[in-house]
Amino acid sequence: MELTNRKAKYDYEIEDTYEAGIVLKGTEIKSIRNGKAQLKDSYAIVKNDEIYLLNMHISAYEQGNIFNHEETRTRKLLLHKKEIFKIRDKINQDGYTLIPIKIYFSKNKAKVLLGIARGKKNYDKRETIKKRDMEREMNKQLKQKY
Repeated sequence: MELTNRKAKYDYEIEDTYEAGIVLKGTEIKSIRNGKAQLKDSYAIVKNDEIYLLNMHISAYEQGNIFNHEETRTRKLLLHKKEIFKIRDKINQDGYTLIPIKIYFSKNKAKVLLGIARGKKNYDKRETIKKRDMEREMNKQLKQKY
């Protein structure tokens, strides 16, 4: 099971990536395994030399009853101190932000792929769309030849 943030590559130029563990409660991991999470408007911040993930939506687990979690709570990310300091220094530069790109499982542990990114301008987004359309047309022509 892998959940991706599709808008991330469209809205941002990703310059560097880091893999982080995520602190979850019992019903949150079950919802993620069922694919009931969303990274659309989420982002990460550095606070007190720790990294937190904000606005990530994990739906309530259906069989969770009273033990269910709050859906958009702030979640702590697990990284080494050296990595946190590197990320903090890069984010403090103008225009950089920390966004989650995808959530996946590695050895039964939920991991978040974080990207240090810079926002794209509207003309950059149009260029991305143009390139994608041209590649699609070329692939279509190659398929018709063979």
